[in-house]
Amino acid sequence: MNILITGASSGIGKQLALDYVAAGHQVWGQGRDATRLQQLSTQGVTPLQIELADLSQVRNSFNSLPEMDLIVLCAGNCEYLDPKQFDAELFSRVWQSNLQTMANCLDALWDQLKPGSQLALVGSLAHLLPFSQAGAYGSSKAAVHYLAQAIGTDLGDKQVTVHCIQPGFVQTPLTDKNTFDMPSMISPQQASRYIISGLAKGKIVINFPTMFSGFLHVLNCLPKTWQQALCRRLAHKEGA
Repeated sequence: MNILITGASSGIGKQLALDYVAAGHQVWGQGRDATRLQQLSTQGVTPLQIELADLSQVRNSFNSLPEMDLIVLCAGNCEYLDPKQFDAELFSRVWQSNLQTMANCLDALWDQLKPGSQLALVGSLAHLLPFSQAGAYGSSKAAVHYLAQAIGTDLGDKQVTVHCIQPGFVQTPLTDKNTFDMPSMISPQQASRYIISGLAKGKIVINFPTMFSGFLHVLNCLPKTWQQALCRRLAHKEGA
């Protein structure tokens, strides 16, 4: 298969790229860090140094690619809001990284999507509960979840399957910055196995790890005021 993965220079995206190459696929990996991309190229990944926030650059770069069998839009970032003061600039940065860059990729790749191909957007289980300080990150990932469903409707006639990938805590450079407890943490290798297996089975929503995902979905069924009270208790426990 021809596979394009954004955010391939670290974390889940990097592991996915390496695992798909090891399985014999042709993989193009997007990133911004030239050194990391060079390291990927020595492992068989075709590097694409692209700033996804630049729509013109995204269009010019992706238009030269061959048709893809699988596209995984994995690039993103996380920053936390201070509960004592809302930061619109931080909010904008997170939405730019997690949603607008995804929109730029879709703009550039839309006409190249072929019947029978797969498109996967990486969201997060974080959108299931109203966690303290996560207003920017969680809302952007909730938007990714809705976006995947909506374009899945639009691309159905074109026979393109759209998937939403929703991880829990995965040990990556992003989670390395967190100072709170992260239950059910898994490795990038485990995350990659969940994703590859889910895509191969045609799962529209790929949630993992399984038990942690199930627990959050149960809590998501509680009244919203209960969810907020629970998340406040968690935040106070962590000293936020």
